[in-house]
Amino acid sequence: MIILRHPRRFICALATLAIQAAFADSPVAPPRPASLIWPLDRTDVISGQPTTVLGAPRVIHENSHAAAVFDGARDGLILPVNPLFGLAQFTIELLIRPDAHGPAEQRFFHIQDTDGSRCLLEIRLTPDGRWALDTFLLSGKNSLPLLDRTLLHTADEWHWVTLRYDGRKMSSFVDGRPELSGEVAFASTSLAGQTSIGVRLNQVYWFKGAIREIRIHPLALPPAQLAH
Repeated sequence: MIILRHPRRFICALATLAIQAAFADSPVAPPRPASLIWPLDRTDVISGQPTTVLGAPRVIHENSHAAAVFDGARDGLILPVNPLFGLAQFTIELLIRPDAHGPAEQRFFHIQDTDGSRCLLEIRLTPDGRWALDTFLLSGKNSLPLLDRTLLHTADEWHWVTLRYDGRKMSSFVDGRPELSGEVAFASTSLAGQTSIGVRLNQVYWFKGAIREIRIHPLALPPAQLAH
């Protein structure tokens, strides 16, 4: 016969072991993907990923910061990756400096998967050298452009531009300040796809200006946390 001197402690220990065993058999949740930070300090490689270089974009250094400069006619970069793969929500931020004397319509960031879903950030330049942000999402038959040509910003200066999608609503921001928003159904994209910088993927509507950094977050950042 076994006599337990501390029966309550023994029962608690058995309960603890049972809970641990149950959790050991349960599936482990996959880790959340990390944010992607792409400094444009090279044109041949971005964050370890080789690029296809169109034209002759160059890298400049100002105040200890590097940036890629695009000529608005033939300069661009293409990466064989889809950074939105599997994301139900996301935030895309770019630090850009549009030139005051570029084309009227410019696409400076484009992601598209092999099914045709795509995400674009663009600008519309006025004759007096100011610009409005244009953002766009397309998924199947669902699409939404966000553009107000009266919301103008200065050229030849650095600005953070943001496209944010929370799984239901798409929003645009400049320097952390909200501009436009609307609802659109944007399904998670497939793995295969491409990303272009400085031009649309089909090599039209070239960007004239500089891009210093690109950030892609796997969640809809709270507005207070947006770059500005």
